[in-house]
Amino acid sequence: MADPIEELRGLAAGAPAPPAAMAGYLAKVRERAFTVTDDDVEELRSEGFTDDEIFEQTVAVALAEGLRRLDHARAMIE
Repeated sequence: MADPIEELRGLAAGAPAPPAAMAGYLAKVRERAFTVTDDDVEELRSEGFTDDEIFEQTVAVALAEGLRRLDHARAMIE
């Protein structure tokens, strides 16, 4: 049976590189996701990004950050 965390790592590693125009938004997702608002998403839409692109990049960054934090926590425990 495959390790689900390793499966997630593979998915995160295979995510497409984010467009430079999303850098600020994705930093916000990574560092303080609780502050993301509908206005942030609307701004990306107004720049021409589709809902699918926004969703995929948001999930990819959130997943990568979650794994980074998990690794950090495991390192502190061990």
